Amino acid sequence: MHILLVDDNDLQREMIGLWLKGGGHTFDASATQAEFLDKLTRMRGDLLLVDWLLPDGSGAEIVQWVRERLGWEVPVMVLTANEDEETVVRALQVGADDYVVKKVKPRELMARISAVTRRVKPVALSVVRLGVYEADTTTQRLLVNQEPVTLTQKEFDLAVYLLQHPDKLLSRDHLLNCIWGLNTEVDTRTVDTHVSRLRKKLMLDGSHGWRLVPIYGLGYRLVHFEG
Repeated sequence: MHILLVDDNDLQREMIGLWLKGGGHTFDASATQAEFLDKLTRMRGDLLLVDWLLPDGSGAEIVQWVRERLGWEVPVMVLTANEDEETVVRALQVGADDYVVKKVKPRELMARISAVTRRVKPVALSVVRLGVYEADTTTQRLLVNQEPVTLTQKEFDLAVYLLQHPDKLLSRDHLLNCIWGLNTEVDTRTVDTHVSRLRKKLMLDGSHGWRLVPIYGLGYRLVHFEG
């Protein structure tokens, strides 16, 4: 698992990195909010470890940014020196999945990482259904009202991902990373092109109960629509 970490304490950042490596994980570490958010626009992490207090921002701001732009499928754990109820409640309210109180203990951290990833990891299903839409990942077929729709491989992959995440805000960068991969040479305009094609092919205009809508400056959301 690849973990993205932000913590302004050099020693703690180094120690957590050693623990993560010892647990079989890879990681990428940042010291500031600005550096961390920049990395999140360019790379994908399986889990985020976020220090609650940073010299140029806060963990709350980062978690809110992640939820607004990357959605809710990325697990986020907060590292905090404050054990008071107000801080913990605030962290969970803005969208954190769990928290760890400093001084961080290695065994507790690794156990909490395992618990969070088990809890948020989606169950792999061969058939995905949403209203009149049905996608079979085994046969690579997508049906609308039981009628097959011809799609390219990337269109099918993108359609399945959208059907798996209804009502979730999905950024262009996130979709690009998930469908085309981290090392792809294509840009986010490719996402816009494929979204436009899917909207027409799958009639995601609300006529079948779901509408694929752009969120200005952020990405797309598949929303339920009752005409």
